Amino acid sequence: MNAQPTSAAAALSALQLKRDMTYAKKGLAMALFSGIGWGFDSVILSLSFASAAFLDEKYWLLAPLTVGALHDTFSALWLLLVNSITGRNRELLRTMRSRIARPIVLGALFGGPMAMSCYMLGLKFAGPAYVIPISALYPAVASILAAVFLKERILPRAWAGLALCVAGGVVIGYTPPEGTLGSDFYLGIAFALLATVGWGLEGVLATSGMDLLDPDVALNLRQITSAAAYLGLLLPLAGGYALLAPAMTDPSINWIFPSAALAGALAYLCWYRAMNMTGVSRGMAVNITYSLWGILFSAMFTEVDITANLINGAVLITVGMIMVVGNPREMVSLRNVV
Repeated sequence: MNAQPTSAAAALSALQLKRDMTYAKKGLAMALFSGIGWGFDSVILSLSFASAAFLDEKYWLLAPLTVGALHDTFSALWLLLVNSITGRNRELLRTMRSRIARPIVLGALFGGPMAMSCYMLGLKFAGPAYVIPISALYPAVASILAAVFLKERILPRAWAGLALCVAGGVVIGYTPPEGTLGSDFYLGIAFALLATVGWGLEGVLATSGMDLLDPDVALNLRQITSAAAYLGLLLPLAGGYALLAPAMTDPSINWIFPSAALAGALAYLCWYRAMNMTGVSRGMAVNITYSLWGILFSAMFTEVDITANLINGAVLITVGMIMVVGNPREMVSLRNVV
C-alpha cells in the first residue's frame, strides 16, 4: 500500500537533489567568472601606468590614486546602470538614507580608498603578476579579523592554510623580478599587504550589514561611497585633479578605465551571487583563483617574466586559501548547498 507514495517521494527527492546540484554548479561557475574578471580587471588597469602623464615622478602618489578614483567611479556608474535596468534604484536611494547602510559605507572606506589605493600603488611599483597573488591573502586576513571581532573560531586546518598563504607571499616577494629596483619592488609588496588588511576589514563589516541588503544595491552603495571619497578627499589631498583630464583624453589609455571597471563590477556581482548560490566557503575558494588568472593575463598583456617563484607562490596561496575558507574534502560535493 505504501509502495507508490514511497516511490513518488523518492522521485521527488531525486528531482530536488538534481535541481540543487544544478543551482550549485551555476554558483561555482559564477565564482569562477568572478575570479577571471578580477584578474583581468587588475592586469588591464595596470596598463594605464604606461601613460606619459602617469610616468612623471612628481605624480608618484597622485597617479595611482587617480587610477583608483576612475576605476571606482566608472564601476559605480556601471552598477547604477544595472540597478536602473533591474528597477533597484529606488531601493538604493532608500538604503543610502538608512542606518543599515552604515557598515557598508564604513567597509567601503576601508575597501575602496584605503585598500584600492594601496593596491594601485602595489601595481605601480611591483606589477600585477606579483601583487595579485599577494592580494589573495585578504580572505585569510578577514578570517583573523572575524575571529577577533565576531568571535568566530578558527580551526587547526585554517591555521595551516594561513601558514601556507604566508609562505606563498614570502616565496613571491623574496626575489624581485629582473630589471626592477629592489626598493620600489618591496614597497609595492608592502602596499599589497596593506590592501589585504583593508579588504579584510571590508569583508567583516560587509558581512555584518549584508543580511538586510540586496547584494547589487550594497555593491552600488559601496562603489558610490568609494568614488566620492576619492574625488572629494583623496585626490585634493594628493595634489588635485591634474591627471583626470589627461587620463580621459589620452587615446592610448582612456579605454582602460570603463573596460576595467566593467570587468570589476561584474566580478563583484558574480562573487556575491555565487556565495548566495553555492555557499560562502565555496564561492570564496573559487574566487581567489584570480591570483592564477592574474598571472595568465600578465603573461598575455604585459612583459613580466613568469618565474618559478611566482607560480609556486600563487599555488601555495590558492591552496592555503581553500583550506582557510572551506574543508577541501567538502569542496567537491554539491549536496549541501548553503
